[in-house]
Amino acid sequence: MEGKEEDVRLGANRFEERQAIGTVAQTEDRDYKEPPPAPLFEPGELSSWSFYRAGIAEFIATFLFLYVTILTVMGYQKADSKCRTVGIQGIAWAFGGMIFALVYCTAGISGGHINPAVTFGLFLARKLSLTRALFYMVMQCLGAICGAGVVKGFNKNLYETKGGGANTINPGYTKGDGLGAEIIGTFVLVYTVFSATDAKRSARDSHVPILAPLPIGFAVFLVHLATIPVTGTGINPARSLGAAIIYNKDHAWDDHWVYWVGPFVGAALAALYHVVVIRAIPFKSR
Repeated sequence: MEGKEEDVRLGANRFEERQAIGTVAQTEDRDYKEPPPAPLFEPGELSSWSFYRAGIAEFIATFLFLYVTILTVMGYQKADSKCRTVGIQGIAWAFGGMIFALVYCTAGISGGHINPAVTFGLFLARKLSLTRALFYMVMQCLGAICGAGVVKGFNKNLYETKGGGANTINPGYTKGDGLGAEIIGTFVLVYTVFSATDAKRSARDSHVPILAPLPIGFAVFLVHLATIPVTGTGINPARSLGAAIIYNKDHAWDDHWVYWVGPFVGAALAALYHVVVIRAIPFKSR
């Protein structure tokens, strides 16, 4: 009889454990405290070496990102037969794979943004100051310009005759189509960034180990598969700007605004969704 009672008690305990795992997302974590929002301006950062080190890391990462990805695009454009190239899937893997590698390398130094839209979204969510956000964006754009410039230096004629990796809206699609694709694509990316780097999720889901750069890189890969046929896939204003400046032909600038407005709107929507819906921060009792 005692043995049966013990079995019932153990079964109840197991049920409670399973129920706790299933409902943990709906409860507050006792060991988690909401970090304070970053100040709008933080002048003290300007005298810190870590601030400039982070900016340099963003420059180098974006430089390498443009170098590898634009060179991959040029290899695809150069081939006389698309069957002999990596194809659209290979281009998507180059973008996603480089983001995975570079976020992994720089996350501990700068956060591994490598994208002004990501920086903008994190700024709106008060994850970093305006001072740092602006500095990151400038360094990202400079890195992108230098990365595309090195690719052009390898073969100027090929670069100029094959489009230079510059983003343009493809035939058959309107500016509105391109804008919508950029908004949704960037939303997917920035939403993934928020989810993969959320400190509360790390505390809550400690039983689900996650390597943040992996889902971020995979999100970039998937978005490229979907939107390369529409816009060539921007979702990163620095990437679009770097290629446009180095290529510098009229059609590269015709729709360039789409590659800034779309990613920034998408990032803002992702930040709003994360703060209001996922984290419900405005509705929490003080």
